[in-house]
Amino acid sequence: MEYILFAVVGITALISIALLPRACSEHSFFSGLSPEGRIPSVLTLTFSQVTTWIFARSLMNAAILGYYFGLWGTLAYAGYYLSFLTGWKIIDHVRFQQGFNSLHEFFEQRFGRAGIGCYNIVIIIRLISEVFANLLVVGILFGAVGTNLYTLAIIGFSIVVLSYSMLGGLHASLKTDVFQMGMFITVLLMLLISVFDVEQFAWADLNFIAFDITQPGPILLIVALLQIWSYPMHDPVMMDRGFIANRDMTKKSFLHATWISMLCIIAFGCLGVLAGAHAQQDDTMNSVLMRMLGEWPMLLLSIALVVSAMSTLDSSLSSASKLIVLDMKLVKPNIFNGRAVMFVFMLLGVLCVFWGNQDLFSAVAVSGTASMFLAPVVFFSIFANKQNIPVWSFIFAFCVAIAGAVMYFLESSAYTQWLGEAHKYAKLLWICLFVLISGCSAFWLGMIQANKKSALIS
Repeated sequence: MEYILFAVVGITALISIALLPRACSEHSFFSGLSPEGRIPSVLTLTFSQVTTWIFARSLMNAAILGYYFGLWGTLAYAGYYLSFLTGWKIIDHVRFQQGFNSLHEFFEQRFGRAGIGCYNIVIIIRLISEVFANLLVVGILFGAVGTNLYTLAIIGFSIVVLSYSMLGGLHASLKTDVFQMGMFITVLLMLLISVFDVEQFAWADLNFIAFDITQPGPILLIVALLQIWSYPMHDPVMMDRGFIANRDMTKKSFLHATWISMLCIIAFGCLGVLAGAHAQQDDTMNSVLMRMLGEWPMLLLSIALVVSAMSTLDSSLSSASKLIVLDMKLVKPNIFNGRAVMFVFMLLGVLCVFWGNQDLFSAVAVSGTASMFLAPVVFFSIFANKQNIPVWSFIFAFCVAIAGAVMYFLESSAYTQWLGEAHKYAKLLWICLFVLISGCSAFWLGMIQANKKSALIS
């Protein structure tokens, strides 16, 4: 079965290369325009949004949460995909109502160098974590952690994706995303059809863990609803796609991406729910699914994960290239430097796989908590368009959010027990509430302070 997966990776990469022209201009490589300067269609933008957010880590997380916490665990993860709605509102206000050409331009005007510095720290971590997490899933599909096959799969997969990503940059990523999304949907439908043919399948299995607000699934859903206000803003892959097309096309792509991605995540996550309903002592999710579905459906599942990992990795690399070259202006803006940045981020992701944390959801929860310093920015500076928020309010919110992310990492990894013996998702909820309230309070006090100064001057 491993040989078939290797073949799928190779064939997908070859087709992706055949579909894309080699980038011959900075506009094509960094901004997503075609070599002729045309913007992508609504379909291209929508499929690119969906396939870059339905990445291998997300599919695994949705299924694992369903396995352990039932349908509410999967719905909790699907809740994060409401970020497309909040993401669209952020783009609409920043770009079309307030007239900024990028989020970096917005942060520079509102919060100066401190704002850009803090923002860059979070999104660089986000991009590296995306590369790391998707490579980790691919490695696990091919072999146990630490085996030769596991190592070979990660290194080989990295080289393949990096090679075709370097050819065309963001424009290449957009074009290959459409093909890869079509391939993913086809495989997912085939997988679901095979599930319906399983004798043990029953719709009642989806409710094998009933709703209880005190249980991890519903608690995690509340966490998702708190984090979606800031989560999209710290994801440059999503935000980059909001600065390509016109207002109407951008809006349609975000709205359609919402329902398509949520349906796909819930459908895939229900595989984990089904496995959880039939699990026996000492079973793993994969062993239950293998017992119920057999080898070929499990091969389809692996193919879906591999394809989604490819689509996310090339998008993450193109966004990293744009971030370092155009947004941060750390190197001269040319295609060679863009490709060099891609290589560095892929290398950092590979290093994190072999020397980093192996908990997939921890990366989501930690980065989501760290991003919550952006929630008061969204509420006060973007939606309410308050332009007098002092920098100290921003720095305070950033420090509290980073501290909250570190605390959750320590608590979830059992390094500390400062928050008691509660489930780690209950701890995450309390941390998120504290970070959100603290950050918004700092912005509110800063706004009052600025208003008083303005009144005294006038």
